[in-house]
Amino acid sequence: MKIGARTLTTAGALRMPAEFERHQATWMAWPRRRAIWGEDIQEVKQDYSRLARTIARFEALVMVAHPDDADEARQAVGPAVQVREIPIDDSWTRDSGPIFVIGEGGSLVASLWRFNAWGGKYQPHDQDALLGQRVAEALGIPGIRSEMVLEGGAIAVDGEGTLVTTESCLLNSNRNAGWSKADIEAELKRILRVGKVIWLPGDPTETETDGHIDGLLAFAAPGKLLLEVAKDPDDPRYAVLRENRRALTLQTDIRGRPFEILPLEEARAADAAGPRYCRSYVNFYVLNGAVIAPAYGITADRRVEEQLRIAFPGRAVIMLPIGKIATGGGGFHCITQQQPAVS
Repeated sequence: MKIGARTLTTAGALRMPAEFERHQATWMAWPRRRAIWGEDIQEVKQDYSRLARTIARFEALVMVAHPDDADEARQAVGPAVQVREIPIDDSWTRDSGPIFVIGEGGSLVASLWRFNAWGGKYQPHDQDALLGQRVAEALGIPGIRSEMVLEGGAIAVDGEGTLVTTESCLLNSNRNAGWSKADIEAELKRILRVGKVIWLPGDPTETETDGHIDGLLAFAAPGKLLLEVAKDPDDPRYAVLRENRRALTLQTDIRGRPFEILPLEEARAADAAGPRYCRSYVNFYVLNGAVIAPAYGITADRRVEEQLRIAFPGRAVIMLPIGKIATGGGGFHCITQQQPAVS
C-alpha cells in the first residue's frame, strides 16, 4: 500500500497499543450528516465542541472538518484545537479513521481497513472510506491495507496481544460476506499483530453497529476490564449482556490470566430520544491523565464516576454531558480515535 512516497508491504513487527497507553493526539471529525442528526445538528456541534475542548486540556486534539465546514469548526473548538480540512461524509472517526499501530523502531503506522458505513446503512460514504488513507498522507506515515471491512469500535485490545470482538458485528453478512470466522481472525492477527482473538456473542438487538464491542466493554489494564451489565431482568438487554459476561468468564487473555471483570451498569434510566439512542457508560474515552465518560443527568452518573475512579487510579474522571451525541447511536468513544505516542 502506497502512502505518499512510502510503501509498507508487510505487517512486520507491528503492535496495536491499548487505549490507556500514552497518546500523541486524539482525532475527531466535525458533524455533517443531517440524515443522522436532523434538526439537532447545531446542538450536536456544541456537544462535539465541548468534548474537543475538554480533550485539548490533556492532549493534542485534531478535528477533521469538511472544507465547507472548516471555518465553523475552528470558531467552535477554539485555538487549542488543530482543524484539518479533509472531505468527509460523517463524524465517527473511531470507525472511519485509521487504526494506528506502532511499527519497527517505534514508528507510527496506519492500518487501513475497508469501511462500508456499518454494513451499507448510510449513503454516501465514499469520502469516509478514504479518511484513513488521507489522515496517513497528512501525517506522512506509511499505511498497511486490508481488504477486510472493520470499524475501530468493533475491537478492543489490551496492548499485550489480546483482542476482543463480537460475532454479531464481524460475522454479520453485511460486513465480510464470504469470510469465515477463521479468515477474519487470521486477518486481525496479521495486520494488528495480536496473538489471541476472543469472540463474544455481541448484541444482535443493536442495529446501528450490529453490536460493537465498545458498547459492551473496555480495558482498564491488561487482564482488567469494565463490562456493561443490566441489573433488571425486565431490561430488554438483560439476557444479551448476561450471555456476554458468561462468555467472557470462560476466557483468559494471551498470558493465560482470567479476566478481572468490573461491572458497569447501562444508563437505562436515561431519557432516550429516538431509536438509536446510546445508553452505554462503557463507551467512555481514556486519554492522557483522564477518563471522559458520558453523563446522562441521572443518579447512576455518580455511581459510574466512583467505579471509574477505582478502575483508573491516578486519572481524572470527567463526567461530561453526552447531550445529543447519544441520539446518533454512539458516544464519546465512537467519535474519537487515539494516535499513540511513539518513541
